[in-house]
This record gives sequence, structure tokens and C-alpha cells, in this order.
Amino acid sequence: MSIAKQSLNRASQHTALGVIATAAALAIALVASPAEAKKKKSGEEELAELLEGRVAGEPQRCIRRHVSNRMRTIDGTAFVYGRGDTIYVQRTKHPEDIDDDDVLVTRKFGSSDLCRLDQVTKIDRVNGFYAGNVFFEDFVPYTRVEDNS
Repeated sequence: MSIAKQSLNRASQHTALGVIATAAALAIALVASPAEAKKKKSGEEELAELLEGRVAGEPQRCIRRHVSNRMRTIDGTAFVYGRGDTIYVQRTKHPEDIDDDDVLVTRKFGSSDLCRLDQVTKIDRVNGFYAGNVFFEDFVPYTRVEDNS
């Protein structure tokens, strides 16, 4: 067999393997996608699960600094501060803009508490660019209720 034919034969085998590998990857992706879609919860579902067994309290303009150090971001829904028996939910004026890829930067004036009128901006976690402002609403406390049964 000539060198040209051998090269052509290897190239066609390499191409055939590439096509087979691509088809296999696509088949796996198509099979996995519906299962992954079922597992992914919406932000509202995630928040509802977090608030299960808790009762909402009177909204507050500010929360203590030590509570605000523990924050969880639920995409498109809310920031949740604190842990344990009482957590505070901050939905903001535009909850659809909440993204866990952003880092919150807070400018405080006077109080060490985190308050609804504090100036809060978002910075993209990956590239460090300004990503917008955050306008807080009142913080709603949710306290775990004890089951007396």
C-alpha cells in the first residue's frame, strides 16, 4: 500500500472515530438533560424548602452585623441572612436580578448593622466588573417553630 493511501486510510479512521465520539457525547447529553432539569429547583422552591417549619415575623429595617456575615444567595429570588432558629429574607426591589455569580459590596454609614437604606452594589465574581445596584427592602425574619406534639 502506498504512503498516500495509508495516510488517507488513517485520516478517514480518525474522522470516523471523531464522529462516533461526538455522537456518543450528544446521546449522553440528551439522555442526561431531562434528569438534570427535574433535579434543578426554582429559586422559589429552594426558598420554600428553607422556610419550611418557620413562621414570618415583623419586617425589620436593619439586622445585626453578626447575622449579616452569614449570607446565602438564591438566584432570582432572595438573599438569606443568618442560620439557626432565625433567618432573615431580603427579597430586594428587583429579585429577578439576584445572581450568585455576583458579590455584594456594602457601603455603610454610621451603624454597623446591615440596613435597607445601605448602598449596595454588585461586582461580577469572575471578572470583577460592576454588575449593578441592589435596592434592599425590609428584612423579614423567619423563626423556627417548635413542634409540641
